Amino acid sequence: MASWTPQPAGLQEILQTIRDSTDTQNKVQRAITHKLNSFTRVPDYIAYLAYILSAMPQEEDQIRTIAGYLLKNNARLILIALPEVAEYAKSAVLSAFRDSSALIRTAAGQDIVAFLGALEPRNWPDCLEQLLAMLDDPNSQEAAFSVFEKACEDFPRKLDIEINGTRPLDFMIPKFLMLSEHPSPKMRSHAVACLSYFVPVSSQSLFAHIDAFIACLFKRASDEDPSVRRHVCQALVLLLAARPEKLMPEMANVAEYMLYSTKDKNESVALEACEFWLTFAEDPELAPYLRPLLGRVAPVLLDCMIYGEDDLIWLEGDAEDTNVPDKESDIKPRHYGGKAHGMEREGPQNDNLDDEEDDDYDLDDDDDFADEMSTEWNLRKCAAAALDVLAVRFGAELLNVLLSPLKDKLWSTDWLERESAILALGAMAEGCIDAIEEHLKVLVPYLINTLNDPKPLVRSITCWTLGRYASWCTQPVSEEHKNQYFIPTMEGLLRMVLDDNKRVQEAGCSAFATLEEDAGAELIPYLEPVLRNLVFAFQKYQHKNMLILYDAVGTLADSVGRALSNPTFVDILMPPLTARWNKLQDDDDDLIPLLECLASVTIAMGPGFAPYAPLVFQRCINIVHQQLLYYQAYQQNPDLDEPEKSFLVVSLDLLSGLAQGLGMGLESLISQMQPSLFQLLTVCLKHPQAPVRQSAYALVGDLAMGCFTLLRPHLPAIMNELIQQLDPEPKVEFISACNNAAWSVGEVALRYGRDDAEFQQWVNPLISRLIPILLHPKAPRSLHENAAVSIGRIGLMHPVVVAPLLPEFAQAWCQALYEIRDNEEKDSAFRGICTLVQVNPAGIAKSLLWFCNAIVRWNNPSPELNAMFAQLLTGLRNHDPNGWRAQVATFPPTIQERLAARYGV
Repeated sequence: MASWTPQPAGLQEILQTIRDSTDTQNKVQRAITHKLNSFTRVPDYIAYLAYILSAMPQEEDQIRTIAGYLLKNNARLILIALPEVAEYAKSAVLSAFRDSSALIRTAAGQDIVAFLGALEPRNWPDCLEQLLAMLDDPNSQEAAFSVFEKACEDFPRKLDIEINGTRPLDFMIPKFLMLSEHPSPKMRSHAVACLSYFVPVSSQSLFAHIDAFIACLFKRASDEDPSVRRHVCQALVLLLAARPEKLMPEMANVAEYMLYSTKDKNESVALEACEFWLTFAEDPELAPYLRPLLGRVAPVLLDCMIYGEDDLIWLEGDAEDTNVPDKESDIKPRHYGGKAHGMEREGPQNDNLDDEEDDDYDLDDDDDFADEMSTEWNLRKCAAAALDVLAVRFGAELLNVLLSPLKDKLWSTDWLERESAILALGAMAEGCIDAIEEHLKVLVPYLINTLNDPKPLVRSITCWTLGRYASWCTQPVSEEHKNQYFIPTMEGLLRMVLDDNKRVQEAGCSAFATLEEDAGAELIPYLEPVLRNLVFAFQKYQHKNMLILYDAVGTLADSVGRALSNPTFVDILMPPLTARWNKLQDDDDDLIPLLECLASVTIAMGPGFAPYAPLVFQRCINIVHQQLLYYQAYQQNPDLDEPEKSFLVVSLDLLSGLAQGLGMGLESLISQMQPSLFQLLTVCLKHPQAPVRQSAYALVGDLAMGCFTLLRPHLPAIMNELIQQLDPEPKVEFISACNNAAWSVGEVALRYGRDDAEFQQWVNPLISRLIPILLHPKAPRSLHENAAVSIGRIGLMHPVVVAPLLPEFAQAWCQALYEIRDNEEKDSAFRGICTLVQVNPAGIAKSLLWFCNAIVRWNNPSPELNAMFAQLLTGLRNHDPNGWRAQVATFPPTIQERLAARYGV
């Protein structure tokens, strides 16, 4: 052992605190937690914990084990410990790993993994040597292997290193391969698992033995132990993702095995095998190898989507439980990231001009394959996700394969079969929509009728699937389509919103929110019955579904806009929202989703919200003030818990909603409040948490749009904060805040007006930051768009300052905005770029193709903008007719045709 020794008083204090930690009273627990946290400042704390774990056999195993777990949780302290403390802790955990008590050995094993992760194996080579030696000892090999497995899983790259000229993995990999033949199934399982974790990191030590590894997998494929087979399946999935070329020569056998394993009676084996098909489908380059297997894979996945007996016990799906209060553990935490401002893009059209790919997106919707089932990832969810990706990859080919088995299941007398087929229909909706469209005239009425099924699980999955086809149901093709599909779907889902089963309520409410988004203004004629149904749900719902109901009401407001300002609708909706509002305290977490919902409602109701505005405005100001005080106290005393930012975020967003909905109607409210809105806003603009700043920047822009004369006196302080946030290379967590700052400066510039002397001081600082953001190749597209709009708007108001810089950013500007939908923001930005071209025609010369492309992409420019386009293009042509003709001749034919047809150039 190393030279460190404990001080008796310190040892007793820590020991007593650990003993006290077994007390179950909450107040005691909080005090103990605080005291244990304070110990982390003691330089040799980890040595004391290691001593209790390894050198105090007279103590109860429970106390020693707690010391071991505290040591694991504080393992990073070893990086800053004195050398003798670190050496003692390392020696002690290795000693405890040989203790006679299984509990102590387990805790010590976890400590070893944590220390290895913190120190990195290169700095603790003797630990690896001891663990490798223990693999040859029948008495300790299983414990050593369990440590290796956890380490290989947690940090394979840290193990794939060179120490003193040798690579430990060069010894470990052959040892693991040999032990995959061990008589003990646990040892075989550890061996295959350890080997597999080095596949994703492309370990050369493993790939030097790749053929032996694959042979090992084939040999273990029929292992009698399910844990071994699960790890074999996992390894094949990882190989398919990292080295598919190694599996392709054997794909016939691998596919056969994986199909067989996907039907394994052991669900953990079946789940890993099912992951193989999900991974296979996600790689577009493997599609030619997967296509021939579709006919066998898809029906197997369909069978995997049937609820198992364990699922049904867990779900307790038949209860009429609407009056049963929810358990708090059933309610998932929600995150409120703040209000974002951005532009909407047109559909994919590129005219071969731009090779840039669209932003990455996730095939799985937030709630897909999740809330209809247990919250854990399981075989049913994995199969549904795989079917979703297969549908995107193969479309009609997949539908052709599944049409017959789907029909059989949809009309089966077994409700479990019907339910799984309805899930499959929903999973295939995105990828197969073109092929399945001809069947929807039969399928949608079938689904609407199935909402009457006596089984709640069938009703709930039917809601989800109808939500996946909402865009087809809501398209205004004809009066007949509306009467046959849209209205019955709407009525059916509203019925499910008021179902007596909570799961059905949840699915119905979520699906109805999707329908609202797709239907938009089509819902307006039916607003009264829709609102009366949603309002009735306020009386019926328990805690969890109330949160979803708020979302549905907020989405409805976003979808129908000012139609909600009708006094009849205000009188229907506001009483239940006000009743909820009055019940909740300012620090009640349930206030957060209500405030978020009201932010949408205030915008939609506009002046109709005026009677409710004073109370809402005052409460938001109070909450913002109180939360800022909490944060100030936290900054002064870091031992306090950091305040939850969501109260600040949603209160600022609701103030934004009031600014948009009431505009100058806020004047009297703003003048009466102390501290003032602008004092609080200036503090929020400096808040350390990015989501708070994000919502604060949004509020600046919304105040500029709605009540600029009230905002203007406070802008000198505000603009300095906005300029600071415009970072050409923002960290990922700051991008949304930067986005809103970029948007809001454009709104402010527009309201100041042309050549305003006060704004002039900020033009150069703003442009010098916005142009690098626009030109940054890795900035998100939304940031490019907002930067471009603001450059255009600032250019519109201060063209003489901005026009000389036009050659620097013209092409990137046009690339950022040519796909954006026509709207007022785009209009003002384009009037700005046209003004800059008028001032500096030579500035557009090198970007003429992009400028013309951006112009002809407009569907319906305003008369003023269209006149600017025509004047500019004609002027450019007349300035140098021969040069113009030569340049236009190089344009894609579509652009040439549109220029000639619209502007005669």
